[in-house]
Amino acid sequence: MEKRLEQLPKLAEESRKENLKYFANLKKRVPKNLDYVMQEIHDAEFEKTDCLECGNCCKTTSPIFTDKDVERISKHLKMKVAAFTKQYLERDEDDFMVLKTAPCSFLDESDNTCFIYDVRPKACAEYPHTNRRKFIGITDLTVTNTAICPAAYSIVEELKKRIPLTSNKKIRRK
Repeated sequence: MEKRLEQLPKLAEESRKENLKYFANLKKRVPKNLDYVMQEIHDAEFEKTDCLECGNCCKTTSPIFTDKDVERISKHLKMKVAAFTKQYLERDEDDFMVLKTAPCSFLDESDNTCFIYDVRPKACAEYPHTNRRKFIGITDLTVTNTAICPAAYSIVEELKKRIPLTSNKKIRRK
């Protein structure tokens, strides 16, 4: 996994323009069952991918914390919302609440487990968002995530095989 993570940023950068172009063209004529195909590819990828072997998302990025996330996690940690926010969070340039530090304050780097897994932010629970409904709306985020998450990279590569742009007439299914 370490070697794959080492290579991932370069692989993602090499395919970034191609992926952005692919998704721009896909948006022009969105297949009706794109979400179904994405769910299928996502599920197949996560049958063979163990996030605990990687943890790169937790080591390098911060999720967005919603107000509900902050309330739920604060309660779990037996902290006041203001104290939790002051200790762990800050507003980013887009005015979202994010972690002050990376790696994540709640990551146990010895085994890539999460101290707050049962109450983790919604963004963490849904990461890398490749099985989200109306997937076509988050393709830019997905391209970004291919540089962070080996599974996201593999999912996009598989999608390009299943829905080639040259013949976007039928979606091939496994």
